[in-house]
Amino acid sequence: MFKGLGNLASLMKNVQEIQGRMSEMKEKLAKVRVEGTAGGGMVTVEATGQKQIVSCKIEQSLIDDGDREMLEDLVVAAANQALKKAEESAEQEMAGLAGGMNIPGMGDMMSQLGLGGSNPPAGS
Repeated sequence: MFKGLGNLASLMKNVQEIQGRMSEMKEKLAKVRVEGTAGGGMVTVEATGQKQIVSCKIEQSLIDDGDREMLEDLVVAAANQALKKAEESAEQEMAGLAGGMNIPGMGDMMSQLGLGGSNPPAGS
């Protein structure tokens, strides 16, 4: 039990490093731009890595056709595709953030909580 407290103390020492890396990650994600398209590229939606839609481009011919329902569906599809790509970018950044940190005792602590790690939880 006291070993777990020592691991917790080590984790707390790394809080400042974690906060700094999270801040860096947010800045990076704000600069990431991803696009989603629909209708063979007739609708393009751009989003940031922070899942914010920043632009939507629609070919004039879609507007001229006057098929409002189809246009709405294409905008939704393109936006969803862009947001999915933004989420994937954020996941990659998070994996890089977690992989780059050496937090002593994290594996043991996760194991004791039943969340993975190298050793099974006590009593299993």
